[in-house]
Amino acid sequence: MTNVVACIDGSSTSPAVCEYAAWASKQLDAPLQFLHVLDKTETPAPANLSGSIGLGSREALLSELTELDEKRGKILLEHGRHMLEAAKEIAVNNGVSQITCKQRRGDLVDTLKELEPEIRLLVVGKQGEDGDSLGDHIGNNLERVVRTMHRPILVSPHDFRQPQSFMIAYDGSATTRKGIEMVASSPLFKGLPCHIVMVGTATNDMNAHLDWARKILEVAGFSVVTEIIAGEVKHVLCDYRDQYDIGMVVMGAYGHSKIRQFLVGSTTTKMIQHTSKVPLLLLR
Repeated sequence: MTNVVACIDGSSTSPAVCEYAAWASKQLDAPLQFLHVLDKTETPAPANLSGSIGLGSREALLSELTELDEKRGKILLEHGRHMLEAAKEIAVNNGVSQITCKQRRGDLVDTLKELEPEIRLLVVGKQGEDGDSLGDHIGNNLERVVRTMHRPILVSPHDFRQPQSFMIAYDGSATTRKGIEMVASSPLFKGLPCHIVMVGTATNDMNAHLDWARKILEVAGFSVVTEIIAGEVKHVLCDYRDQYDIGMVVMGAYGHSKIRQFLVGSTTTKMIQHTSKVPLLLLR
């Protein structure tokens, strides 16, 4: 696991993805790699029209169709190369020196699975190029990526704002305890104040879990604020994030917990849907 990998396409989120990836690359002191995957659905498959074309014109028309398909494929690849160059320029302007660009044909999730051993952090947008009109809905590719990958995933909003604080959604489960330890040992949030939020009614057990998390992070040098708040998980987290102007939210993704709805798909999806101004870091 070495690279910060940023997936870019022609979506309106791509510039912010580049800037968050550059920020993470510098924080982690890790090489940055921009990845553009030309989906196989974007490259037209040659159609067999021989049964509907007259014998006299069949060969000429099929040859022309093949040439058009090849030209379209070359144009899409060239467009991708220009996007990678623009992404690299953004990273250079943000002070990143170790940058590589990679272009692939095929399925995005399959490509990321192949590259997974090299990925330390994956940065993606909430929606792809075809999803800019989806509003608060998330793109199908993103949901597949989050469910498939076993690396931290940073979901970027539409605009970049350098994080000045972060919030951890915590419930005391083994998954979120591991998340606390990951944050404590990572340079990603070095120097930033931390808020740990548990959702539910305060009990001795919850207080004990919260004390453990606070001590782990304080020993690692973080300034920590802790809260236990009753209510519906998504509303509590979003309200707290907005009230304290949190710069990034950290939570588990599609896992299991004692408060089951806290980390299962529905809540993870809802939090991604509300990633309009603040990035969301999903831990597996």
